[in-house]
Amino acid sequence: MAVRNVSSGNTIKEAIVKETPSAKIDVMELDLSSMASVRKFASEFNSLNLPLNILINNAGIMAAPFALSQDGLELQFATNHMGHFLLTNLLLEKMKSTSRTSDIEGRIVNVASDAHKITYSEGIRFDNINSPTGYKSYLAYGQTKLANILHANELSRRLKEEEANVTANSIHPGVIMTNIFRYQNPFLSAAFGAIAKFGTKTIEQGAATTSYVALSPQVKGITGKYFKDNNVCTPSSKALDQEMAEKLWNFSMNIISA
Repeated sequence: MAVRNVSSGNTIKEAIVKETPSAKIDVMELDLSSMASVRKFASEFNSLNLPLNILINNAGIMAAPFALSQDGLELQFATNHMGHFLLTNLLLEKMKSTSRTSDIEGRIVNVASDAHKITYSEGIRFDNINSPTGYKSYLAYGQTKLANILHANELSRRLKEEEANVTANSIHPGVIMTNIFRYQNPFLSAAFGAIAKFGTKTIEQGAATTSYVALSPQVKGITGKYFKDNNVCTPSSKALDQEMAEKLWNFSMNIISA
């Protein structure tokens, strides 16, 4: 378990082990908003010489007020996209080698959202990614969810070209009442919660599609797709834009190289 709050992570670990005594869990610190933290985690994980079959990129903040990360990146873009992009990049060789030695397909799952459809008109603000001018918290969140899908699609394309036995997909988990709504106006959050409880998912239901894409034999060989409620579905036209996906890949590589 790669978690920002190790104390909370250990509490969850204890709950899982209590329910499933045979579970073997390590809790390691990882703050996706910090590239230094991502690099430290990846280095420590790779030094453990453990296999890596499945990577679920699930961290996220939603509709936060404008702020910059310690790396000088807009905070939602830093946490929701760049942290996952760098983490995946640093763990990819481990995933490839594990799939070769185990002959078991590796799977990368990006937890995106249907919110990717509500983004800036240009999709990704490549020229103004860190600018407060024109910043809209919900559009900035949608931008990062679009980036999650584009990342998975471009990664899938590259892995297929290499004939690597690793897939990459993205998913929409549904609307789940967790503390991801913590940045919202308290009154609006309470009102939304009262209305949405009839149409939202529990945490277990919300994790279902992620688990299905990560584990189900029925998904074997499927890559570069967007899943919702355990089914492949069609995302927005921007999410299917191969040119934008490649541009985002190069843009992100330039950031982590710098």
